[in-house]
Amino acid sequence: MIKSWAKIVVAVMCLAVGGCADGAKIVQQHDTGGVVIYPFKEGQGPMLSSFRKDALDLMKEKCSGRSYSIVREGETKGRTRVVSPLDGAQELVEERRWGIQFECK
Repeated sequence: MIKSWAKIVVAVMCLAVGGCADGAKIVQQHDTGGVVIYPFKEGQGPMLSSFRKDALDLMKEKCSGRSYSIVREGETKGRTRVVSPLDGAQELVEERRWGIQFECK
């Protein structure tokens, strides 16, 4: 009983902090743009991810508040990581990521 309760608590905590994933981040940049990536969930999709707004904010910040254009976007290489809940069992979690290449105007 306690082990299953602990699993539920860990799962809820992970969901509360954004799925235990890194948020949006710039992975390539140059003087006039770059590439930003962010995680998304299978059922939600990349356009509805809460991290998409963060990615767009990073692009705006990189362009010093000026406008930018999206050159291309699509799914990029995700990652698989091991999660160890309190009961000691290990679980593989696959994180999907979306990439946006942008240019400052």
